[in-house]
Amino acid sequence: MPVVWQRHPRYFLLVALVLTTTFFLLSPYESPLSTDSYAAYIRDNTLPARLERSERVYQKVIAGRKDLIQRYGTNSRDIVMFPPDKDPWPAYTVWSFFPPSFDCPHELERIGALGDGGKWACGMSRLEHKPDCIIYTFGMNYATTFEAELLERTRHCQVWGYDYRSNSFGSHIKNSYRAHFFSWGLANFDSHESHNNPKLYTLKTLLETNKHDHIDVLKIDIEGWEFDTLSQIIQPYISSGEPLPFGQLIVEIHAWDKKFENFLPWWEMLEQAGLRPFMNEINLVYQNYNRGKDTDLAEYSFINIKGNNIFISDPQDAPGYPDVR
Repeated sequence: MPVVWQRHPRYFLLVALVLTTTFFLLSPYESPLSTDSYAAYIRDNTLPARLERSERVYQKVIAGRKDLIQRYGTNSRDIVMFPPDKDPWPAYTVWSFFPPSFDCPHELERIGALGDGGKWACGMSRLEHKPDCIIYTFGMNYATTFEAELLERTRHCQVWGYDYRSNSFGSHIKNSYRAHFFSWGLANFDSHESHNNPKLYTLKTLLETNKHDHIDVLKIDIEGWEFDTLSQIIQPYISSGEPLPFGQLIVEIHAWDKKFENFLPWWEMLEQAGLRPFMNEINLVYQNYNRGKDTDLAEYSFINIKGNNIFISDPQDAPGYPDVR
């Protein structure tokens, strides 16, 4: 056989070329990845990498929102919250501009009952053994399956509930040293002197009163007051550059009589502060009993991507979690 290769070198080169080409074609091929490609990060499943991928997707949605505004007008003043049923029938509602497109980096689940009372939350397993777990909830009106499940599933969470329309938590919560209820309301100003009824508190005042420096989950359902109240809570943190003192926000938005030109900057304020929506639920129960009216009510769940709260930072020194808020 060696004699053959020596007498016919061109034959040898041809065979070598055929074998090399066959090997190349049958081998798995991976194209080089550009640095701005999602695929460049897909093999990194660390928490920071998951958050980074979600933020890249969310920034695309923000750009898409601007395009949608331009499609139906020249600026936000041209956009109506709920277009009328007439020509040209623009294909949107206000909620189309604000999809919950940030991916929860942990398990996404509904906490509490189906229907009214339950809420969508992200990564509640991270609170199950957290020693300094703090939950604030406003406006339950006795519908407290969310709060009851959190108390049941966690070892240390303290639930602080406030509602001036109620005298206690709902029947789902029995006597618990970790449940604290007050017939007070949340507002953008303090009004809690002896002659004030109802008594209203800012979140800042409540944190100082309770000697808390963080809240893991803040839940708000205050019948339209969320716009002024959240503005009062958030603006000082934007001005100072400090992260918000809560890791997750669950809020029912009541868009009654709102104009898009006012709603948009309020929403952009939430985004500027680091809040990213990962789930929403249009309140169809309300819609069912108000047929013919706009779908004004929507529940939104946000994760705070700034700071080092428990939902975006892994604790380094378990079980005390001293480095995580």
